[in-house]
Amino acid sequence: MELYNLSTIKAILEKHGLWAKKYFGQNFLINREILEKIVEMADLKSTDEIIEIGPGLGVLTKELAKNAKHVTTLELDARLMPVLKNTLADYKNITILNQDALRFSPALKQYKVVANIPYNITSPLINLFLQTDYKPTSMTVLVQKEVAEKICLIEPDMTVLSLQVAVFGQSKLIRNVSAGCFYPAPKVDSAILQIQIYQPSDPNFIETKKALKILSLAKKAFSQRRKMLSNTLTDYKNQMTKVGIDLSRRPETLSIKEWLSLVD
Repeated sequence: MELYNLSTIKAILEKHGLWAKKYFGQNFLINREILEKIVEMADLKSTDEIIEIGPGLGVLTKELAKNAKHVTTLELDARLMPVLKNTLADYKNITILNQDALRFSPALKQYKVVANIPYNITSPLINLFLQTDYKPTSMTVLVQKEVAEKICLIEPDMTVLSLQVAVFGQSKLIRNVSAGCFYPAPKVDSAILQIQIYQPSDPNFIETKKALKILSLAKKAFSQRRKMLSNTLTDYKNQMTKVGIDLSRRPETLSIKEWLSLVD
């Protein structure tokens, strides 16, 4: 069963009396090339544990199960549970959970996240996995193009969103994906985004407690983005002077190393 085939998707939805719900951010992938690219970039091994969010009808889930040891997929829409149990019935290495991904607590010590993420939860979902005690080794996700572009920004154009990712890993926009690759077609284009999470042995690794200190400080500075650091981080003037950060600079221009120097 080719779950990226538009006729197949429509037939499944009609059979179960279903339709794509905007509330759940449901846009089903109908492009085989993009599906294969996501799987390729995830670099799956037969020993990999995978967490997927928003499986829809199971199009990506099937491909993940073919290449990984086990897939745990989280679907909030209870209507899709009987559909998934049917479309994924041939795969014994899949666990389907009817659960809100934003309330999920990863218990695996080593795993990858691969998913077509609903647009409306992209930022909080990425933050959940990056800030949890048990982080994935990588995240390969299909997200809104504009969000992917913002996440990949570095100084001097840093944003809170890009900083939230950069303190934990290296982000890369792999490929743009047009709205026509989905059914129903969203109003915006998407992109495949990959985040390689820094491991303790990596020279860029920052422990979670310290990373969260950076983010707390950065949110204060970015709350008035166009103001100079001397006006937003008044309690840190001496520290900025000590480490050589010009007080007239703005938060988007600071590197991770400079943010780190303020909380060390």
